[in-house]
Amino acid sequence: MSGRKIQRKSLSEVHASVDVTNRKGWRKLFAFLGPAYLVSVGYMDPGNWATDIAGGAQFGYKLIWVLLMSNLMALLLQSLSARLGVVRQLDLAQASRSSYHPVVNFSLWILAEIAIAATDLAEVLGMAIGLQLLFGLPLIWGVTLTVLDTLIILVLQSYGMRKIEAFIIALVAIIGVSFLFEMIWARPDLSELAKGFIPSLPSDAALYIAIGIIGATVMPHNLYLHSSLVQTRRIDTSERGIWSALKYNLIDSTIALNAAFFVNAAILILAASTFFRAGMYEVSDIQDAYKFLSPMLGNEWASILFGVALIAAGQSSTITGTLAGQVVMEGYLNLRIAAWMRRLITRLIAIIPAYIVILMYGEGKTGELLVFSQVVLSLQLGFAVIPLIHFTSDKEKMGVFAIKLWMRIAAWLIAIIIVSLNVKLVMNEVSVWITEAGNNAWIVWSFVIPICLAAGLLLLYITFKPWLNRRRTDKMARIPHGTAAPLRDLGSTAYKQIAITIDFSSVDNLTIRSATAQGGKEANYLLVHVVETAGAMWYGSEIADHESGEDSLALKDYVHQLKEHGYKVEMKIGFGNPKQIIPEIVDEFKADLLVMGAHGHKWFKDLIFGTTVDTVRHRVKIPVLIVRDKPDGKV
Repeated sequence: MSGRKIQRKSLSEVHASVDVTNRKGWRKLFAFLGPAYLVSVGYMDPGNWATDIAGGAQFGYKLIWVLLMSNLMALLLQSLSARLGVVRQLDLAQASRSSYHPVVNFSLWILAEIAIAATDLAEVLGMAIGLQLLFGLPLIWGVTLTVLDTLIILVLQSYGMRKIEAFIIALVAIIGVSFLFEMIWARPDLSELAKGFIPSLPSDAALYIAIGIIGATVMPHNLYLHSSLVQTRRIDTSERGIWSALKYNLIDSTIALNAAFFVNAAILILAASTFFRAGMYEVSDIQDAYKFLSPMLGNEWASILFGVALIAAGQSSTITGTLAGQVVMEGYLNLRIAAWMRRLITRLIAIIPAYIVILMYGEGKTGELLVFSQVVLSLQLGFAVIPLIHFTSDKEKMGVFAIKLWMRIAAWLIAIIIVSLNVKLVMNEVSVWITEAGNNAWIVWSFVIPICLAAGLLLLYITFKPWLNRRRTDKMARIPHGTAAPLRDLGSTAYKQIAITIDFSSVDNLTIRSATAQGGKEANYLLVHVVETAGAMWYGSEIADHESGEDSLALKDYVHQLKEHGYKVEMKIGFGNPKQIIPEIVDEFKADLLVMGAHGHKWFKDLIFGTTVDTVRHRVKIPVLIVRDKPDGKV
C-alpha cells in the first residue's frame, strides 16, 4: 500500500450497515426510511424558529409562500444529493475533492465549516434558551452546558444507524405533536393564510427575513449529509436496483421534508395569529414568544410545549450537525479525527460568538444573532448547490442516472434565485456598512470588499469550470460500468532500506515476514518500537521505567533472531507519541518502505489519540505496507 491517501467510505463506521437487498414491499420501504428524517431536523432547528417568528410577527402570513418555495427547493436539492450518494457512492464533499483544484477545495471546505458553525450556533442558542425557559437556567450557563451533548453522538453511534434514526424520529414526533396543539389553540385566519401563498416582498426588511428563511430551510450542510447518509443502505448495485433505491429515497425525502414544512409553517402561522394580530410586530426573540404565548392563547401548556419542542429541535439537530461536520472534513481533506474531538471543536467555535453577544450585549440580542446565523447559511448555499447540480448532471459519471433536462432547468433556476437574492442582500448590507462607517469606510473597502470579490470569483469558477473543462476524469467515480487504465512500468521494485514497526503483539510475526519478503537478505532493516507510557510521553528518552527495559530486551530478541537467519538488521526505540516519533525515525533511517502492523491500540487510546497507522501513513513520503491480523488476534 502506498503512502498516498486512500479515499475512505463516507461515514465509514455505518457505511452499508443497513441491508435492504432482501426486503420486499412495506418492509423495503421502512428499511429505506430514515436518512431524510436526519436531514429534516436541520429544517426545523432553532434557527428556523427565529426567522419564522420574526417573519410571522412582522409581516403576518405574507411570507408563508417563502416557506413553501423553500420546501420545494429543498425537496429537489435533497433528491439530487441522495442521487449523488446512491449512484456514485460519494458524498458531495468527496465528489468536490475529486473534481476541483486543492486550493478551490480548501476554500469550499472553509465555507462549509462556516455553514456548520452557523448551524451549531443556532443549536447552541436554541438549547440554551429552551433550558432557560423551562428551568430558569441563566443563558450563559445553558450555552456552557451544551458542550456536554458531544457525548450523545458517541453513545448513539455505538448502537448503530437505525438507533440514531429512531431517536431522531422520536424527537421530530415530539416537535410535530407540540405544534399541532399550538395550531389548534391559535385558530389562524384561514382566508388570510391562503393569501400568504401569493408571492410578495413588502420591504427590504422582508427580503432580509425571506433570505433568512431560505437559509434556515435549504441548509448547505444537509446537502453534504444526505449524500452520505443514503450510503448507509446496502443496495443492489444493478441498474434496476439503483433506480429502486432512488425511488425509495425520494419517498423518504418527501415524507420527512413535508413534516419539516408543517413545523416551520406552524411556527410562522402561530406568530402571525398571535403577535401580528395583536400588533406586536417587534417580537422576534424565542424568549418573547414563549412568554406571550400562554396569556395570548389562554392555555399554560402553550408555552410549556413550545419550550419542550425547542429543546427537542436543538438536540436533534446537534446530532446531525456532528455527522455533517464529519462528512465535510473527511470528504474535503480526507482527514479523520476522533468523533468527540470533531464535535467539541465545532461546538467551541459556535460557543464563542454566543458568549460574546450575551456578555457584551445581553440576552436580548440572541434573537438577532439567530436570524443572522441563518442569513450566513443562505450565503453559503450557492457554493454547495452549484457543484451538486454539475455532479448530478454529468452523464459521463452518472451514466443513465444523470438528471433529466427539466430537473436541470429547475435546479439552475433555484441556484439563480438563491445567488441573486444573496447578491442583493450583500450589496445592501455593504452599502449600509460604508454609510455607517463614515471616515472609517476605508476599512470596509480594504477588507470586506476584497472578501466579497474573492467569494464571487470562486462562485464563478465552480459555476463555469465544469463546462469549460470536461477532460478531467474522476478516479473516484463509481457507476455500474467502469473502464480500466493502461498499466505501465510493471517491473519489480527493489527496496533497500525497510523500516518495520513492532508493538509486541500477535501481528509482529506477519509484519516481519511481510517486510523480509519485500527486501530479501540484500536490504537493510530497522525494527522500530515506540514506548508510550506516561513517563515516556513526558520525559522522552530519559525515561528508564520497567516497560522501557522490557521492550528493549524484546526488540533485541527480534534482532538476534533475524541476524541468525542472515538478515542485516538494527533497532531503534522511540519515546512519546508514535504518530510523531515513527515518521521522524523513518526519515532519519532514510527508509524507502515502511511496514506496519495494524493490530491497533486499546479503545481508550484510540479515543484520545486516534489510530496510529492512519496518521503515520499520511506523514511519511514513502510507500507503506499495512499488515492486518484477524479479528480474533490470530495471524
